[in-house]
Amino acid sequence: MKMPTVSTRWLSLTYMGLCLGYTFATLAIINHWFMLPVAALWVAIAWRFRWGHPQQRSSTRRIWPWSLIPLALWWIYLYLDDSFGKLDLGAVIFHLQAGMTEHGGQRRVWAAFVFTLCGLLMLAAVTYLVRHDHRWRLWERVAAIFLLAFNPLLFGLSQRGASVVTEGHWLRDHYRSPDIVASPNTRPNLIYLYLESTERTYADRDTFGDAYEDLIALGKRGTVFEGLKQLDNTGWTTAGMVATQCGVPLIPAGLMHDNQFEPLDAVLPHTQCMGDLLNAQGYHLTYMGGASTRFAGKKVFYEGHGFDTVLGRDELEDDVTPPGYLNDWGLYDDTLLNMATERIRKLAEDDNHQPYAMFALTLAAHPPFGNPSQSCRDNQGKFDGVDILYSVKCTGWLVRRFLKRLDREGLLDNTLVVISSDHLSMKNSEWPQLVDAKRENTFMMLGKGIPAAERIQRRASMVDVYPTVLEAMGFKLDSRAAGLGRSLFAEAPTLVEKYGLETINDYMAQEDALQSYMWKGVN
Repeated sequence: MKMPTVSTRWLSLTYMGLCLGYTFATLAIINHWFMLPVAALWVAIAWRFRWGHPQQRSSTRRIWPWSLIPLALWWIYLYLDDSFGKLDLGAVIFHLQAGMTEHGGQRRVWAAFVFTLCGLLMLAAVTYLVRHDHRWRLWERVAAIFLLAFNPLLFGLSQRGASVVTEGHWLRDHYRSPDIVASPNTRPNLIYLYLESTERTYADRDTFGDAYEDLIALGKRGTVFEGLKQLDNTGWTTAGMVATQCGVPLIPAGLMHDNQFEPLDAVLPHTQCMGDLLNAQGYHLTYMGGASTRFAGKKVFYEGHGFDTVLGRDELEDDVTPPGYLNDWGLYDDTLLNMATERIRKLAEDDNHQPYAMFALTLAAHPPFGNPSQSCRDNQGKFDGVDILYSVKCTGWLVRRFLKRLDREGLLDNTLVVISSDHLSMKNSEWPQLVDAKRENTFMMLGKGIPAAERIQRRASMVDVYPTVLEAMGFKLDSRAAGLGRSLFAEAPTLVEKYGLETINDYMAQEDALQSYMWKGVN
């Protein structure tokens, strides 16, 4: 019988140590160089206890470790953590159901290949050790149970499963169907700008420098809302739009979706959102974004909630100048905002004086590295391809320039401008600083009747944006509430103020009454 070589033994042990160190560094959000001392300690322990030594082999059977599947599941979790910074199972489930075509994450496809290769190598190393050390044959069975019990991915799945059989209805009891009881004599136009991943946390100059300066300047022209936290199931783009326009977290359809492996044909069909209400008020509704609207169900959501026009990469890229000026996701923000300006001009020239609402989404600050446009590079200098603060600054500068142009042309008369992030940023170059900060979303308003240089501090979340925007437009709501949102102009407490963020999140994981209500009628 040919004995295993010493080099194979130590290569396997060293590689396992590096994988263990990488896991610790990822979970603790520390520098990945930390995996080197962890690997060194692991190898030292292996040398002390003679792991994998030929004398420890008591059988020649080709056994398979029990821990292979649990380890593979951990690699899936590590990939998701490396991609997004925090596992959001709701986002994973929703994107699988709503569609993942035409996404701009090609770099993550390569990362998935690398993670798969690294995971397979670790499985091979563990198999080698189990087959060559009878002690590991016993230990790894216990380790398999430990790996299954403490994998955050499986923990989230177990919570989802538990909610299916839980009969609680706390969230449903706090849901308020939006009801407009009075409308303004002159209905204002609405321009709502979602700034991709541009959270208000970047306003901390001591930590993030001048990245947020243009947005601070814009805030001085209107009212800035501070303290908006992020509920579960609101942490990706479509979910952020649903939270701010429907007043609810985007809890996925889950098991209620009959065709589990086919794209959704509706998003929250039983939920009255801002588009539904404004459509009933005679508004012309437009959505524009640089990415494909087929990704993550955006087109289905907007067309199902009263929007007349839904435009994304597929509809706009033929008009891009110069041709081919696109990033992985789609249009650069300077192109998109130029096109949005043209469309607003046409909407303002409507002979019927029909009010309009324009919703647009930027792309520049999309993690992990951003997609700053050429006009930003001309203004800010060379982009290193990594620093997300460059792209955050680009976003603010472009939005400020866009609004200045509309203002000069008189296109902001009788118009409410809302600027908000779609959600908190996922993993990027500033991740350690963001994780340590008191994070909150961007939300500000500008326009006639909106006090300038005013700051409203409330413990709230993005679901509270929905009734707040409607009230700022002059609409009066029954109970000054919509969905789970409560107007930030009202004295009544928001749900976050009354119960706390964790309480709401706990109920979201434990019950499905509101989920069933929102998705009623989905196929």
